[in-house]
This record gives sequence, structure tokens and C-alpha cells, in this order.
Amino acid sequence: MGVPSNLSPSSSSLAVLLITLTTLQLLGAESKTFWGDIEALKELKNALDLTSVSPGSCISSWDFKLDPCDNIFSDRFTCGFRCDLVDSATSRLTELSLDQAGYSGSLSSISWNLPYLQTLDLSNNFFSGSIPDSLSNLTRLTRLGLSGNSFSGSIPASIGSLSNLEELYLDSNSLHGAIPPSLNRLASLKRLELQGNQLSGELPELGSLQNLFYLDASNNVISGQIPLTLPSSLLQISMRNNSLQGTVPENIKHLGFLQVLDLSHNQLGGSVPSYLFDHPSLQQLTLSFNQFSSVQPPISLGTQSEMIALDLSNNQLKGLLPSFLPMMPKLSALTLENNKFMGMIPTQYAFKVAVPGSGVSAFERLLLGGNYLFGPIPGPLLGLKPGSANVGLADNCLYRCPRVFFFCQGGDQKSLSECRSFGPIIP
Repeated sequence: MGVPSNLSPSSSSLAVLLITLTTLQLLGAESKTFWGDIEALKELKNALDLTSVSPGSCISSWDFKLDPCDNIFSDRFTCGFRCDLVDSATSRLTELSLDQAGYSGSLSSISWNLPYLQTLDLSNNFFSGSIPDSLSNLTRLTRLGLSGNSFSGSIPASIGSLSNLEELYLDSNSLHGAIPPSLNRLASLKRLELQGNQLSGELPELGSLQNLFYLDASNNVISGQIPLTLPSSLLQISMRNNSLQGTVPENIKHLGFLQVLDLSHNQLGGSVPSYLFDHPSLQQLTLSFNQFSSVQPPISLGTQSEMIALDLSNNQLKGLLPSFLPMMPKLSALTLENNKFMGMIPTQYAFKVAVPGSGVSAFERLLLGGNYLFGPIPGPLLGLKPGSANVGLADNCLYRCPRVFFFCQGGDQKSLSECRSFGPIIP
């Protein structure tokens, strides 16, 4: 567009200025994506190892010659993010979820200046380096997914400032150090997954997280005792395969919604407390591979229990098999293998397998191998056919348990000398 020749120099300059401003306004009107969000997307793409951006992946389609939000799902911006209008003219990034295409690189140089972002999911790629403090700029974030990468270093305390966060996935990385107490400030958090790292130290108090329903800190090197204060909202707790010591704290009985508790593969000891068998909602309890020495019977004898599956295998449990366990109406899977139980198998155990009674769940799994149980096989078990139930009685001191019975398979009975060395258990 030219400038009319009859204009004075000052008028000519003013005309050029007006034309320039008009052009910029038109360009701005055509751009649907806020410029700062475009820069953030460019930062992410530039931070990647280019050799990890394979053809056909989301990021390989990002071509910044075009406007991202205006061309989303076109052949130039096929996937990886979502935009939402925040006013009549401007789109902002509200979700950034990359495909599992094997991207690698470090996030430490990215400013993460995306104030409207609600979801950031980079899971199951090969990102490495530390988790940057700059993620705290994502003040509207409700979901942070960094699972299944190669992040190292410690969990930044600054994550505790993401007050809107509802889901935090840091599992399956190489994170180490203590879990920061600042996570207790995430009052909106519903799900916390930290499993599969090298996190150490004690689990911090998380009692302020009154919306948390899922906690998984398994497969780390967390030590110390189970915190005395846990959110009453919890439905599932998994802290298996750590170095936890002490006993199961009494506050567990106050978690009125708890359905699943897995504390296996730790160093917990003492008695398995009675309140676990009277719990109003607990359905699955796994305490295997610990150092428990006894089982406390509940006052109700378990008749009010909601428990479906119980695993107390590979402990140091002694004495007779607990007589109340067959009285738990919904219990269908019981594993007591590799302990030091002795005495005869109560007929109630056998009846719950073969003839459970009306309104009572049968034992579909009853594993009692690797103990010092003696005497004859209870009569109700003798009529069982293979495939009717998973019953295991191998490696005991039972009288006549030949492998012709499927429940005697998997190992011989202990020798007479070994059985006698344990105590006067042979009638």
C-alpha cells in the first residue's frame, strides 16, 4: 500500500504510522493464541532432544508458522494440547498432554509461563534431569503427570504451592531424598502417586489433605514409622516394599472409608491389631513379608467385617490358626503361608471352602503351606476337585497329604524330625 504523493512529510509519516498500527491490529486479531503461550510451546519443543522427536509424533507436527489454537487437529498441529477461549478473541492453553512417543530432554530451562494451564501430562517418555521449580508458575494446575520418565534429584518443595492441584503423579522415576512436608499444603489433592523411586526418610504428616483418597508410596526406601496422622478421606493406602518399622498405628481404625491397605515387604512387627478385622470398610489387607508374631482376635469375631482378601504370609506368626477368620462372612481369599502356625486345621476352614453356608462367601483361595500344621486333612476338603478352589497345604506336618490331592501339590510335607524339632506337634 503506497502513500499519496500530495501529502506533506509530516502527513506522510503519520499515514505510515497509521498503516503500521492497522496492520499490527489485523495481525493481532488473526492470532487466536496468546503470544506468551506460543512462546511456552516453542520453549518446550526447543528443550527436546531433536533425535527423540519421531515422525508422526505430536510435537513433530508443531509448525509455528501457523497459529496453534487456530489450527489444532490440523495437519500442522495434530495433538498435544488444548485451547480454551478466555475472552472473545484470545485462546489460552489449558491442557498440555504429550503422547508417549519417547521424547527426551530436560525441562529445567523452561519458564512454564502458562497461567491458564490446568493439566500438564508428560508421562511415559524419557525426560531427565531435575523437576524444575518453575512448575510453580502453573498456578491453575489441577493435574501434574510426570510418571514413567527419568527425572532425578529431589521433589521440589515448590510443588506445595500449587494450591489447585488434585492429582500428582511422580511415580516410576529416579527421584531421591525426603518427601517434602510442603505437600501437606496441597489441600485439594485427591491422588498422590510416588511409587517406584528412591525416596527416603520418613513419610511426612499428610493429615491436612482431607480430600486425598489414594496414596501410593510403594517401592521406595522410606523408613521410620507410619505417620500417626493420615487423612480420614483415604480409600487406598499402599506403602509396600519400603523400610517401615514399628506397628500398624491405631489411627487406621479412624479411616472410615479405607478399602485397601498394603503394607507388605516392610519391617513391621508386633501383633496384627484386632481393629483391622472390625474395620467398617476395609476390604483388602496385605501385611505379608513383615515380622508380625501374632494376630489379635476382634471382639466381634469378625462377623461384621467387610474384608474380602487377607494376606498375612511370610511373617513370624505362631500358635493355632485364628478361629475367627472363617467367621468373616465376605472373606474369600486367605493367605497364611510361610509362618509358624501349628495345630490341626480347624474344620471351619474346610467347611468355608467346600460348604460355606447361606449368605457366606466361600474360600476361593486358602493358602496354608509352609507352616507346622499337623493331623489329618479335614474331611470336607477330600471331595474337592481341581479347579474348584485354590487350596495349598504343602510343606506342613500333615498326616498323609499325597500329591494325588491337588491341594497337597507344590512341595513335600516336612520331615518327621523337622516337625518334632519345632515342638510336640505330632499326635
